[in-house]
Amino acid sequence: MSSLPVLVLNSGSSSIKFAVYEAGNGERRKLHEGAVDGIGTDLGKFWIKDAEGNKLVDQTPALPNRAVAFALVADALHSGDFPAPVAIGHRMVSGGPTVQENQRITPELIDEMESYTAFAPLHTPIAVYIMREALRLFPGIPNFVILDTYFHRTMPEVVTHMPIPPEYAAMGVRRYGAHGISYESIVYQLQPDVPRKLIVAHLGNGASISAIRDGKCLDTSMGLTPTGGIISGTRTGDIDPGVLLFILRKIAETAESASAAADQLETVASKKAGLLGVSELSNDMRDLRDAIKAGNAKARLAVDKFTWTIAKWIGSYVAELGGLDMLVFTGGIGENDIASRAEICAGLGALGIVLDPVRNNVRGEALISAENSPVTVRVIPPAEDLIIVNHVVRLMGA
Repeated sequence: MSSLPVLVLNSGSSSIKFAVYEAGNGERRKLHEGAVDGIGTDLGKFWIKDAEGNKLVDQTPALPNRAVAFALVADALHSGDFPAPVAIGHRMVSGGPTVQENQRITPELIDEMESYTAFAPLHTPIAVYIMREALRLFPGIPNFVILDTYFHRTMPEVVTHMPIPPEYAAMGVRRYGAHGISYESIVYQLQPDVPRKLIVAHLGNGASISAIRDGKCLDTSMGLTPTGGIISGTRTGDIDPGVLLFILRKIAETAESASAAADQLETVASKKAGLLGVSELSNDMRDLRDAIKAGNAKARLAVDKFTWTIAKWIGSYVAELGGLDMLVFTGGIGENDIASRAEICAGLGALGIVLDPVRNNVRGEALISAENSPVTVRVIPPAEDLIIVNHVVRLMGA
């Protein structure tokens, strides 16, 4: 095997991110990366950079829908200006209860995953659309699905089993988790010295936290869907079910149907809650920090709710692991928001977590714990594309 260009696709609600890696002869070298942003808005952007960060494509096209957006990516990769992929890896949040292994994509597999859209309603429709388009626009090239839930498959039943009647458990309702590719990438980067007792906090617009023992997931905060767990940008996180029932009954008073009421509740819980709902301002931590400096009390409450919740989860995971060797922050907030890291760790000295304020005053990869901290605290950016490439190469070999 000499040259093996692998295309990685990661689709979002209004964007398609992609990267091409050289994966032949054991290499893992990024050749190009790009994105189509602003799909469905008047602010469309399409760019591609080389490995040195030089922009090779920089356009502002009309992007009325996903079809137009993905066609731009396919046309560019077919143009001859970039290495044509010999395999494609797709990130997928959840394949439901019947698709738990990373594997080659077929039309039948896409249909199977689509039948469990409710398990990741904001992500699955876009992901399955891109998979179908990739099979059509790159005929004959093997496509593989790489699941966020794959890393979490080692969780014990006491963690995954929900306290619900058995007929719903039989439908696949249980804890699946998300951000698994990010967590797997942190474990990968820590090799060969992976701490026995590790907690990783993936903090971004979507936020979650995982307890990892001997490199394997023991527990994670997100549940059936990414809405559960920690409060995040627009999601409630874990919440008293009675709150959702109360809101549902209020919505049902004017909703046209039960289905319409459920859709409205989903919008409230997944798109209007979290940091945005509490602050009534923004789901972006940068905006909230600016508002706090200006004396905005609601922004202060939203951020306090975020950091307090994460500190509680860390404490519970220390108990579950029976101690802690290392805490890792990752994700956009975890990597870049110095104040959030400090606020989360401020009350955790009794657990052996002590930050060094000078070391913590950085963005990006760093060791931020104090010299006398029993627990090592690090910031490590995720390497999700690299993990997807690794799985694609493994599956091609299989």
